[in-house]
Amino acid sequence: MIQYKDIHDFTAESLKDLFLSVDWSSGHFPEKLVIAMKNFKTVYSAWDGDKLVGMICAMDDGIMNAYVHYLLVNPAYHDQTIGRTLVEMAKEHYKDYLRIAVIAYDDEAHFYENCGFKKSTESSPMFITSLWT
Repeated sequence: MIQYKDIHDFTAESLKDLFLSVDWSSGHFPEKLVIAMKNFKTVYSAWDGDKLVGMICAMDDGIMNAYVHYLLVNPAYHDQTIGRTLVEMAKEHYKDYLRIAVIAYDDEAHFYENCGFKKSTESSPMFITSLWT
């Protein structure tokens, strides 16, 4: 049974395992991820016993705008509504905000659309990054 937690403390190994399970290059920097999780305003995680299997992380300005930076679920746990549950937790947390933004990879855009997000026709995400995924 999957359990959901509102915590910010994770081991480097659990973060590395989760991020690399979806081939995200940030998984190669687990010590930085540990610090990042402590700094995010909102972090909800999904656990199968002691195993971290999913998480959503968001930043916000405290009143109007929130940005979902990470949403990831270990592929071995797909099709169990974990991602949708995490998104719903974040949406509930930010229900009084005027905007919740996410940058979706094109392959995952349909998931976010099914969760209520709409693709912008007048803006595009832009980055300065050292990451390769």
